[in-house]
Amino acid sequence: MAHHHHAHDSTDMDWELFGPMLEQEAEVYTPIFEQAAEWLRRQLAPTRILDVGSGPGVITTLFAKVFPTAEVTAVDSTEGLLRRADDRAARLGVGDRVGTHVADLSEGLSGGLSAAGPADLVWSSKALHHLGDQTAAVRTLAGLLRPGGMLAVSEGGLPARRLPRDLGIGRPGLEARLDVANEDWFSEMRTGLPDHRAEVEDWPAMLAAAGLETVGSRTFLLDLPAPLSPEVREFLCSALDRQREMLGGRLPAEDLETLDRLLDPHDEAGLRKRPDVFLLKAQTVHVARLAHS
Repeated sequence: MAHHHHAHDSTDMDWELFGPMLEQEAEVYTPIFEQAAEWLRRQLAPTRILDVGSGPGVITTLFAKVFPTAEVTAVDSTEGLLRRADDRAARLGVGDRVGTHVADLSEGLSGGLSAAGPADLVWSSKALHHLGDQTAAVRTLAGLLRPGGMLAVSEGGLPARRLPRDLGIGRPGLEARLDVANEDWFSEMRTGLPDHRAEVEDWPAMLAAAGLETVGSRTFLLDLPAPLSPEVREFLCSALDRQREMLGGRLPAEDLETLDRLLDPHDEAGLRKRPDVFLLKAQTVHVARLAHS
């Protein structure tokens, strides 16, 4: 799912089913997370890190490598994804410093989350937008910090760009129309969430409202020019396939035809064969600190 909103609604999703795809996406986006981790490393030297909404633990294990003295815990509500995180940590030789903890962020600190804290660094990537009340969720995460600890929220940025504006097939501007369809889908998904509260998505303001001091916001770039590796092409195929499945009902017939050709492994104009597919993605991280009392 190479766009700025994870393509899923946590209320009726079998998250475990998406394990391989979530892992694939995070692996492709690893350069973004490496840059973010490096920025955080210049701000603090944590001994205890929580990755809340960790999924299969790609970022969890990256933090274990970047912070070689820290103990890192993957926190997620889906046990099958945490098993992937465990396997990954063992495979990468950081199993001794990576733990897992089952908790549901939507239940607040009472839902088993408080047992995961306290920590010097709490990281959450693209998990908060699945919660109806994002302000309350930020407060919950802030409640896991030690004094002087930091909360880093990876939300926002720019939708991925993968294709030339004019593909030579169909109507130009396909990705812009996918963005519009995705924004509509995303707004409907949010409105349907339990405890949904309309709020200005001003992340620094939400962090401040949780009693934290602003450290700053930075945006990190993933720039993979054409020609792409076969692995990244395959990732983009599964991402576009998922978008077609989710957004198909919102797109005109002509765009669906174009998507079918792009996804056809034998079509010369398709994603697997055309030379001009690229991946350009910007991801923002907002950071704030709990003051020493």
